[in-house]
Amino acid sequence: MALTKFNFNSFDLTTAASTGIAFNASANGLTTAEGGALNLITTNTSSGVSSSDFTSGIDSTYNTYLFKFFNMHPATNNTDFQFQGSINGGSSYGVTITSTNFNAYHNEADSQTNLAYQSGDDLSQSTNFQETQPNLSADSDHGISGFLYLFNPSGTTFVKHFVSRFSSVHEADYAFDIYVAGYFNTTSAVNAMQFKMASGNIDSGVIKMYGLSK
Repeated sequence: MALTKFNFNSFDLTTAASTGIAFNASANGLTTAEGGALNLITTNTSSGVSSSDFTSGIDSTYNTYLFKFFNMHPATNNTDFQFQGSINGGSSYGVTITSTNFNAYHNEADSQTNLAYQSGDDLSQSTNFQETQPNLSADSDHGISGFLYLFNPSGTTFVKHFVSRFSSVHEADYAFDIYVAGYFNTTSAVNAMQFKMASGNIDSGVIKMYGLSK
């Protein structure tokens, strides 16, 4: 069977804005991806900084944004990893939040386990930063990883819902599984996000922000 060769520049992979590319059985084998495709927008790599801010790229291009957290390591032991939103492009962070928080834990000694709601870690009409995991370990091989979804942040009719889940190492050597969900109680567009430790710097870590194709 003869093979046909094509020049590399004979393929047009251009798609509509905010869409991805998928494979199909068409002549060129490509099509516009259906909704849900992940599109990487920004990667923040932190090293000895007070916060990791996302002040651009959160707009009406996507209805759903996904933040992925990779080994966020605190410079200070026994601190908390937190987040807040902004409606002014990051000039200030303090949008009113109502949220829930529950977690499960298991220690390395295999002597303690628990699954419980954390009434001290939720927020009720508060402009404070939302806590994910308290009492993080600053040991060199410890940290926190996870994800957070932010829904329809550019809408001007409804509040802005978020859902997150994190896995972390407690400073007393516990494995924690943390669920935090709630909403920014504003009909203004949330157009920036900030992530930080409650005290001390982010020693290291990577956060990637994606938009999900409509």
